[in-house]
Parts: sequence; C-alpha cells; structure tokens
Amino acid sequence: MERRTFVKLSAAVAGAALGTPIISACARVFPEGEAPLKASVAPATAPSPSLPPTPTAIQPATAQPTADMRGRVVLVRTDDRAAGIRTAVEWLEPAPLRGKRLFLKPNLNSADAFPGSTHIETLSELVKLLEGMDPASITIGDRSGMGDTGAVMRQKGIDTLAAELGLETVVLDDLGGDGWVLFQPEDSHWSQGFALARPLLEADAVIQTCCLKTHRYGGHFTFSLKNSVGAAAKSIPGHGHNFMNELHASSFQREMIAEINQAYQPDLILLDGMEAFVDGGPDWGTKVSPRVILAGSDRVAIDSVAVAILRYFGTTPEVQLGPVFGQQQIARAVELGLGVNRPEEIDFVTPDPESASFAQALREILIAL
Repeated sequence: MERRTFVKLSAAVAGAALGTPIISACARVFPEGEAPLKASVAPATAPSPSLPPTPTAIQPATAQPTADMRGRVVLVRTDDRAAGIRTAVEWLEPAPLRGKRLFLKPNLNSADAFPGSTHIETLSELVKLLEGMDPASITIGDRSGMGDTGAVMRQKGIDTLAAELGLETVVLDDLGGDGWVLFQPEDSHWSQGFALARPLLEADAVIQTCCLKTHRYGGHFTFSLKNSVGAAAKSIPGHGHNFMNELHASSFQREMIAEINQAYQPDLILLDGMEAFVDGGPDWGTKVSPRVILAGSDRVAIDSVAVAILRYFGTTPEVQLGPVFGQQQIARAVELGLGVNRPEEIDFVTPDPESASFAQALREILIAL
C-alpha cells in the first residue's frame, strides 16, 4: 500500500536466542465471519525433579537485532490504542511469520490494571495482527513476580482470549527441570548464571509486549529489557538456587536485568505507552497519558526512548538524572551489544506530524548530557 504520510527522523546529530525480525506493512482488514482456530490451551506441566540443566554457552551475535532493524523505533501518537498498534506494527516493516511457531511474552507480573500489566485490548489486537500473517502457532507465556501466574492469567482474561483466538498458553512456573535452559555467560553478575524458559528459546520467533512504567524495587524502570525477567526462572526443580532472590538482593540488579537478554533476540517489541507510571511501579504509581505506541526489535533503542518519555513528563530522580545511555540497564545492554551504541543511532519512524513532533522532543532528551 502506498503511504500518503511519512515522516522519518533519522540519526543525524553525530554519526555511530533466536529468530529474525517480523511483521509486514500496510493496514490489514480481517474478513468478517472468518472462523477462528480451535483453542488449544496447553495444560500445566507438573514440576518434576531433575538434574540441574547443563549450562549453555551464549553466542552474543544471536541477541542482536538484524542490521536493517537496528535502532529503528516506530512511534505513533494516538488516542486510539487499537489503531495505534496496527499502525506501529505495519510501519515497522520486518520479515513475514508464515509457518512459524511464535512465543508471545506479555507483562503479566501481576493482575493489576494497565499500566500495571498488559492491557487485554493490546494483547488481543496484537494477536489478531500476528494471526493475519499465518503463523503455525501462537503461545502466550509468562511468570508473574507478584502473584500466582495461573490466577493472574485468568484474572486478566488470557484463558478466555486463548479460547476465542485459538492460542496456546503456558504457565512458566509449572515447567519441570527440563523446561529451563541454564546460561552461565562470562563476566556475568549472576553467581550461578540464569535460566530462561525453553518454550521461548525453542520458538521460531519471539514477540514482546511491554508497558511504560517505573520500578520501585530496584529496576528503576521496566520496559523491554526488564520484561525478559518474566521469562527467567525463579528456581529450577532439582537445582535449589533462588535466582530471583539473588537478583533483588544484588546491588547489580539493573546490570543483571540486561544480562538476561543475552540469551535471545525478540523479533518484535510492542510497547504500549497509552498510559504510564512516572513513579512507583510496577503495579501502581502516578499515572500520566503519553498516548504513544512504540514498535521495534532493538531493546536498547526502545528502552532509551521509553526513558525519554518518562523524563518528558517528569519522573523519579533515578530515572530523570544523567544521560539516558548512562542508565545502568541501558549501559550494560550497550556493553553486551544488544542494540545501538548511542542515542544518535536511534532511527525514529513516524506516520504523521504529531508523532514526528513528539519524536523530535524525545530526541532532544536522548542526546542531552
């Protein structure tokens, strides 16, 4: 489809696992009366004792966005969440998903209302777009940090959505010992490494949808990098170590959050910033309305823009002060090669003048020292 309005803010201020980027462009109409796929909700797998997983070597290159997606952030300013999601995903212009097994990782840390957790409309609209690309399957999975994951999924309507749209669901807490892959990368702040869910790692493509909010328990903020913590094990049957206790007790918590992301590369990140918490978080806080949807696959770029949005509205001292790329989650992610190296490499793509104007205001925040 020919685009009638296109505004692109390119990086012109100073010149610098598993899967490939996804999603096609142009608005898509879903035929009325199209029969949904039969629901297939996977039963919980009972935990079973097992030997600790063998540590897996991390290949850093697999955790990087492809060259044509590096630094790209589609920004849509809108009052219509569903329309904003469709526009953001379609303007991202990544590769197709036909025949692929997709793992969709939302933010279901708790059952709190958006932006405390993913909005059900966001998840529904995203799934409809993904189904329009004819994947082999879509699995929604998560591990809640502030509640029982199965109960959170039910309270948020995930089981109902899965039945309506023909999805599978997996409660990551219920995985047995063989459901986790242990990583022990060199120079990590994790004393015994970290473990990620096998269903995510073995998917053909990984989709993330995250919220825009601060994090009062030491993360400082929670966007795409922090969202990966919900795919990491609290503990592994037969292993004995509590990884989340270690994370939350460490003075290197923010660096450790970034390090989890070495193990995989998301193919699409959709950040719902229609509303945001500028303090408190992750479950409650002072709410503002940025009216923005972001899409990309570069976690450094997405999270940096999200920090700039919080700063635009005024946020906590921990998030407000210093260079955006000096934030410890972002700085460590840059060291690990997970995305762009500096704010000038962020490539905003915007579909209209209002979105372009907001992107320019954020760019000025991003490059400020």
